[in-house]
Amino acid sequence: MKRSMALAAAALLVIGTRASNAAVWITDDRGGQIGKYIYRYEKLRASGQRVIIGGFCASACTIVLGTIPSSRICVTPNAELAFHAAWDFGRRGRAVTNFGATRMVYSMYPAPVRRWIAHRGGLTPRTIFLRGRRLQEMYRSCSS
Repeated sequence: MKRSMALAAAALLVIGTRASNAAVWITDDRGGQIGKYIYRYEKLRASGQRVIIGGFCASACTIVLGTIPSSRICVTPNAELAFHAAWDFGRRGRAVTNFGATRMVYSMYPAPVRRWIAHRGGLTPRTIFLRGRRLQEMYRSCSS
């Protein structure tokens, strides 16, 4: 009986270790509603999984930087992050900047990302891109 309980415990430990060592890839994510991304990334943070940014991550997708510890994020040479102000649909379907949501998202980013954004004029309706050497300086490179 003790032996079977020990084997079951060992199996659960191995299964738990595998889950926390798994990685989630971000390769072509254009963003969406902020709330959905916060919820998704909070679950991801609790799972212990690593995040590999291996392609395009725009808009609400970039909230991953403020939700997942940087020690669990790596970037490939193809990683590209796109930032802009949060917006809602206004009259006649036009995009209207949501200043409160923009401030909230901006405050979630780690300090190096906030400094980079601020140096480029802040989060505005104009999209700014973080990629290449500058991104590699902020986040560790994914090992092959």
